Amino acid sequence: MKKLINVIRVILSVSVLMWLTACGHGDDVADVDGQAISKAEFEAYLKFKRIDGKVENVSKAALDSYVEKKALVAAILDEDKLDKTAIAVELDDFKAQMLLSRYFETYLNESVTDTAIENFYRDNAARWTKKKVKIAHVLVRTRSDMKENELQAKLTQAREAYSQLQAGKTFEDVAKRYSEDDLTARNGGDLGWIGEGAVDQAFSTKAFEMKQGDVSEPFKTHYGFHIIKVMEGPATVTDSLDSVKGDIRYELRSAAKDAELKRLLANVSVERY
Repeated sequence: MKKLINVIRVILSVSVLMWLTACGHGDDVADVDGQAISKAEFEAYLKFKRIDGKVENVSKAALDSYVEKKALVAAILDEDKLDKTAIAVELDDFKAQMLLSRYFETYLNESVTDTAIENFYRDNAARWTKKKVKIAHVLVRTRSDMKENELQAKLTQAREAYSQLQAGKTFEDVAKRYSEDDLTARNGGDLGWIGEGAVDQAFSTKAFEMKQGDVSEPFKTHYGFHIIKVMEGPATVTDSLDSVKGDIRYELRSAAKDAELKRLLANVSVERY
């Protein structure tokens, strides 16, 4: 009962306490069962809750809520019905998670800046420079369990597509008719830009041996029989900073966090029994 009376007393006195504070009566804005709430503490609460403390009625309502919560916590703890050890462990774990999150958010924002990312990109330019070629293909699919006569039938199909190209049909039309790669056939076989070694080795070797405008005869990979056309390239292409910035930021932040974790742990003595 005493605690509940304190709740009422504190809430009713909020306005007076705010007025006293405004008039220069110390740095406290309230008192809960003998425990002072400082102006700095309350301002931190407003910041945490993103409440505009400059608006008087908003600030007063926030203080009412904050004080009531404090008073209720004091009253509940006084009831001695909860496992205080379990609560302390939960609070300590929450505090640890919060401290880790806040600390590394601040630390990494300060450590991994846009300038640091730009410098890393410049100093490691070779990582973002690749030989690429823009390819279109016709694919006649095969399976590893196909018999020889089935494979020959597929090869015949690929050769028929190649004959159509030799007869003057456009690669786009032939791809739409013959290619069994559904994702690219509708776009005339367009695979876009591929990096050297990024796909099947036989496919990559063939593509980078050719020149722009060249069309290959049918050749085999584990996907099936291909006919490829070099649309553009081969060319040496450097990815733009904007296209790799996110990857660099992630890499630098991961490395910085690992290093800082080791530094912090090295400063603390730990013994396990």
